[in-house]
Amino acid sequence: MLDFIVYLFYRSGSAIARALPLPLLFVLGECLGFCAWIVLGKYRRLARRNVAIAFGGEKSPRELRRLVRRHFQRLGANLLCSAKLTHMPLEQMATRIETENLDFIHRELRAGRAVVLILSHLANWELFAHILPKYIGYVRNSTIYQKLGNRFIDEHVRRVRGRAGVEMFDRKEGFDEAIKLLRDGGAIGILSDQHAGDHGVWVPFFGRLASTSPLPALLAKRTRAALVGVAIYTDGRARWRIVISPALEDNEESVGSLSAKTNQAIEHQIRRAPEDWFWVHNRWKTPRPNFLLVKYKRGVYLPTHLSVQDLKPFRILIRSSNWLGDAVMSVPAVRAIKYGRPDAQVTIAAPVKTAPVWRLVPEVDAIIALPNSPLAAIRTLRRQPAFDAAILFPNSLRVALESWLSGIPRRVGYRGHWRRWLLNQTVPEPRKPGPLEHQSLRYLRIARECGAQTSKSQQPAANIQIAGAHQLMKIGLCAGAEYGPAKRWLPERFADVAAKISAQSPAQWILFGTKKDAAIGDQIAAAIGDHCVNRIGHTTLDQLIDELRECRLLLTNDTGTMHLAALMGVPVVAVFGSTDPRLTGPFGNRHIILRHHVECSPCFLRECPIDFRCMKAVSAQEAADAVLSLMGKKLQA
Repeated sequence: MLDFIVYLFYRSGSAIARALPLPLLFVLGECLGFCAWIVLGKYRRLARRNVAIAFGGEKSPRELRRLVRRHFQRLGANLLCSAKLTHMPLEQMATRIETENLDFIHRELRAGRAVVLILSHLANWELFAHILPKYIGYVRNSTIYQKLGNRFIDEHVRRVRGRAGVEMFDRKEGFDEAIKLLRDGGAIGILSDQHAGDHGVWVPFFGRLASTSPLPALLAKRTRAALVGVAIYTDGRARWRIVISPALEDNEESVGSLSAKTNQAIEHQIRRAPEDWFWVHNRWKTPRPNFLLVKYKRGVYLPTHLSVQDLKPFRILIRSSNWLGDAVMSVPAVRAIKYGRPDAQVTIAAPVKTAPVWRLVPEVDAIIALPNSPLAAIRTLRRQPAFDAAILFPNSLRVALESWLSGIPRRVGYRGHWRRWLLNQTVPEPRKPGPLEHQSLRYLRIARECGAQTSKSQQPAANIQIAGAHQLMKIGLCAGAEYGPAKRWLPERFADVAAKISAQSPAQWILFGTKKDAAIGDQIAAAIGDHCVNRIGHTTLDQLIDELRECRLLLTNDTGTMHLAALMGVPVVAVFGSTDPRLTGPFGNRHIILRHHVECSPCFLRECPIDFRCMKAVSAQEAADAVLSLMGKKLQA
């Protein structure tokens, strides 16, 4: 019933429009378009975004705003005029239209070759379905269309379009009839400039990847038809001009190549009169959920004259974890995201204290060091060029709020901590509890939900340091743990290990940690003696990275420094007690984990409430053996 009421309003409005002179309708449409430009903020912003993508490097912001306003006026004029034009006799309609280069179509048809017309949403595009038989009526004419949601309006539109003999093929009914028509030497028009969703091939359009319908290319290859571009432009008040382009050169090319040429042809059409194109369509739509393109059936095609560097970037903001260890464990996910599409530009936003670690990851294109204040962080993000998507690794409300207030259109993450309403793509948690999974897999699940390929794990390169003849071997030692004392092995046992190793092989021990670990550091440094350099509380993260590079290996608790060393390829001997290496162990297979399972572990507590049995179970002897095994030596009795 509602559809029929809408249909009645539609027919009533059309009847009023048909009663008015066409030039008056054109002017009235421009006025209505201007009003729509003022009122329809959502579509105005979409049009601004689109013209910025297409012409951002060519036109000033003032020119772009003017283009959007003129587009709304042209769109209103053409839509209102179409209500009258489509009911006019063809001869009368033709008096309002001029044509250029019709011979490009006649030449192909008279040679017995079918024609696929590449159409676009320029000016009064509805005229195509009515006027083409006037010019090429000596062959069968057709168009492929998508059925309208209102069945009454759909039936009316089909009836009006078919009055001159244009055959209508519904996309959902397949393309057998269209192929038969082309094989019989006919012509078919296809609007080819819309977002094609998951079934399209991703090719550049104005330098940015866009999902493009492969249908024109597929039909041309299947029937050996010529691909000919046809555009219509506003040529004055209530006057239009149809312009035909030469046929694309070679339909022996791949579907991707022909689709790219189709986009180039449409781009050329739009540049002639950009205000005439349908900018309020989301042509560069970010697909959901897979905005990373590596898994798409038709994939990405780049023309031979373009390189990845020539593409306009798809800008992804990844909000890093606040903890150093968690940040390092998310590196495989960041790499998978970067390799998810060729135009991906990955920017990491991280707290100042952990931001330097991302300089170790070549897949990261830019780093934003966020201030502690949420308002300052939001201001920092808003000053950046616009991002297309934000991937949030931390599970906090604050992080989601920052990305939402920064105006990033796609925000992806887990739904926890009352932040579901701030995300528009949530990553589902596993439905059934299963075996423990490493924290890195939790981040990789986010990347996978965005369309990344996560099956290949990438290990860090080895960082083998060999001391010279007169140079002491450097061994790192990290006896603290930011989380709490339950993760700290006994300081005296660290010192005991250092003594055993130094007795076996000359080495210089470098102590790492934060100011909170100063007392532990002093205790260990005093026990080791002259072969110890105490750097606890005296290094920035950048300095820690530089000093870890010089270490042959690292003896450590379950800490962020452990993960950092593993990322850099430094072998690790790590002592675990209250935590579980299956969840937070270091990356790679060149590390040694020391852990004795006791009945109360893993407890994941900050402080041990009983007798610290999990850590006491690990002896200094086995830790020394592990260190020497990584050094390629055996402990002498």
